[in-house]
Amino acid sequence: MKRTALTLAFIFTTGAALLAEEAPPAAKPGETPAIHTKTLWEQIKEGGWVMFPIGACSMLTLYLIGDGFIRVTSPKKMLPKEQVTAVKNLFRSGKYVDAYNYCKAQNSAFANVARMAISSLGEGKTAAEEAILTEMTKENSRIQTFVSYLSVIGVCTPMIGLLGTVTGMISAFAVLGSSGIGDPSGLSAAIGEVLVATASGLFIAIPAFSAYYWLRNRGVKALHEIQDTIAHMLRKMPYDKLAGAHIGDEEIVAADPDWWVADEQEALA
Repeated sequence: MKRTALTLAFIFTTGAALLAEEAPPAAKPGETPAIHTKTLWEQIKEGGWVMFPIGACSMLTLYLIGDGFIRVTSPKKMLPKEQVTAVKNLFRSGKYVDAYNYCKAQNSAFANVARMAISSLGEGKTAAEEAILTEMTKENSRIQTFVSYLSVIGVCTPMIGLLGTVTGMISAFAVLGSSGIGDPSGLSAAIGEVLVATASGLFIAIPAFSAYYWLRNRGVKALHEIQDTIAHMLRKMPYDKLAGAHIGDEEIVAADPDWWVADEQEALA
């Protein structure tokens, strides 16, 4: 705490000294004092080398937000109404094989979950519900894989900015130790690196965290809607008439144990 207080005191003290020394001379009567306004590029350059990783994080943040928005909020990716209507109509006609083939040809979270549920209908209600939960977990993983990187960026960018703050403070102390307060230009560059690096890290972290929580909640909500929709479609499903049926083209590799087959052969002999 003492070091933090001393650091902040140093920043404000040297900043005030710089303002006092670099203040423009008083304008003559009838003249307008010249005011130099720094451009955005000049402010970015003041941040030093840490602006390169922060800039990369900013571009990655924009990409992840756009990708997450398309994955989570697009009805075509999550719960297309036309697909729900088509599967319902096939269910009403008892065409479960056609419903499976239709879902397999589609590319959406609803179609993937419905396809796995249909393929398990012949194994009973419990198996179908377990298949839904398993596929829901996979879909949630697909959605959250890229969205979770926004949380990583939200944590790392302030740390990168803090690293720039530390390096800037080291430079500021080095200038202050070598030339004192008599070299305001070198000292102001070091202090600029301190402030710009920290502000830039926070500027990226805040929207990254906000987008992460918003997209994550939207994804959870969309998956719950898919689960409710499929659960409604499976109500009154005639599991007894579908018992033992193999719907779909998933390969079945399970067989009776070899000792069971040998016992049967011995019994027949």
